[in-house]
Amino acid sequence: MKEQAIMGVRQLLEGLDINLETKGMTDTPKRVATLFEGLFSGCHSTGKEALGDVYPTEHTGLVSVNHIPFYSICEHHLMPFYGKVHIVYQPRDGKVFGLGRLKALVDVYAKRPQLQERLTHDIATSLVEEGNVLGAMVMVEATHLCMLMKGEVAQETVAKTMVATGILEPMGTLREEALVLLGGNDHV
Repeated sequence: MKEQAIMGVRQLLEGLDINLETKGMTDTPKRVATLFEGLFSGCHSTGKEALGDVYPTEHTGLVSVNHIPFYSICEHHLMPFYGKVHIVYQPRDGKVFGLGRLKALVDVYAKRPQLQERLTHDIATSLVEEGNVLGAMVMVEATHLCMLMKGEVAQETVAKTMVATGILEPMGTLREEALVLLGGNDHV
């Protein structure tokens, strides 16, 4: 644990006139710094590491994994946002990832200071550039606590972002099939 992070949390709380000498607050700076170290652990990993090895298969169609849970920290307010990621990709040369590797990929990009739009882009781009797939489509649905806690949106508000890359980017039959697998249409 970096002492500088602990001191930074201490300075923030003291700067807001929070009494750190009360029973429940004495170790709070260390707990918060430790928590954020884990929440930002994706800063030290790559998508290629997360995806790991590919496996040969006879399957030549689209692969879809939906409802992958995630949480991240908004880089604007350092508040959580969380939700689900839906991924569709077109394998190259009959090679696929273990399905759990897609959750690992989501975690690499979610566990860093992040924006939902960038998270969506990073996952899709990583699949094509680091995972060597022919195309990817990614949709992220998220609830942002910064907006909720400031009273800017209703409790049930969900933000949706979508990115298509590679052969799934242009309009056509394959893109339409991918959209069906994501559970939507091109007006998501």
